[in-house]
Amino acid sequence: MSVSNLYSWKSFLFAIAIAIVSGTIFYSQYVARQIASDERRNVEAWVEAEKAILNADNSTNINLASKISSENKGIPIIETNEQDIPTGNFINLDSSDVTTDKNFLSKKLKEFKNFNNNPIVLVLRENPYIANKYYYGESKLLKEVKWYPIVQLVVVALFFLLVYILLQTQYKSSQNQLWASMAKETAHQLGTPVSSLEGWLEILKEKKEYESIVPEISKDINRLLLITDRFGKIGSTPQLSMHNPIQLVSSVVEYMKKRSSEKIVFTTDTADLNELKIKLVPTLFEWVFENLLKNALDAMEGKGSIHIGFHRHHKELMMNITDTGKGIAKQNIQHVFKAGFTTKKRGWGIGLSLSKRIIEQYHNGKLFVKQSELGKGTTFTIILPIQ
Repeated sequence: MSVSNLYSWKSFLFAIAIAIVSGTIFYSQYVARQIASDERRNVEAWVEAEKAILNADNSTNINLASKISSENKGIPIIETNEQDIPTGNFINLDSSDVTTDKNFLSKKLKEFKNFNNNPIVLVLRENPYIANKYYYGESKLLKEVKWYPIVQLVVVALFFLLVYILLQTQYKSSQNQLWASMAKETAHQLGTPVSSLEGWLEILKEKKEYESIVPEISKDINRLLLITDRFGKIGSTPQLSMHNPIQLVSSVVEYMKKRSSEKIVFTTDTADLNELKIKLVPTLFEWVFENLLKNALDAMEGKGSIHIGFHRHHKELMMNITDTGKGIAKQNIQHVFKAGFTTKKRGWGIGLSLSKRIIEQYHNGKLFVKQSELGKGTTFTIILPIQ
């Protein structure tokens, strides 16, 4: 199935889910209105039954009225006089709440008026006018019906969130496995020709006419061995050991200086942390700095400065790599660490993605763009824990 078809299916299923939930909400509201209408009729019947009981004489059969009055066990009702003052009569409310809180009936009455400010009036006498008003609230059933679609919507939303998290986790896991597999395969593929080159180098060492080029070839082979080792460590359990990060960074800077323009100025501020040691995988840590320095050099196009600053903050070591290059557009900052993203004409766009994985997954640190401004430069920040 193509990506576009998969996206269409996801959109279609999402639309169906929304339609089902929306339909349930509208139907629940319809049922709630029906129940509310029935409950008002029940309250009216209850008031009529109370009237029949009050007006009954000894010869009147009040069995039916008493039955109607006693059958209301769910709808809370408060009785007031003609001035809307509670008389103290109520049903389906907790009597203990009434006795412990003197304002309980007044608060409940206000709540009932907000629900339905149209009481049922029972006139007891016309002249002088005496009447009782009956306010009622929502029954437990009506509340449950009203809350049901909201609860359902929350459950559905949590379900979609859980599915999304699981899919994202699965996707990241697959990506991590893919990265690890590609890295190990690269290391494996490099191993054979590098071993062969080492053999040829030993033969060249025996020839005096090649004495001048053997050291350079040896350096390149050592470089290939280093690259092979780095790729081989991707996906493996990292073996961290105590190292001085400043020394490692200095060696990377010296290496990059020889391969950059003379118009590029490198400066470093160690902040008196030259003796500091933290847990690192040296080859991978150096790889991160190489990637960051290469990006800085590409951004400056042969002229500018790169400043590396170290700073200790409690149990963390902060390293800022600042260049005076062309900067990163705001809309691109959130994408720079995504695999395959690049604004350069050459390259695969995986250097920063690998660097972030190395720092955050293997060193339990952070790598992010601290700030960037078009035409002025960019600052990348690495934060690593100090044990």
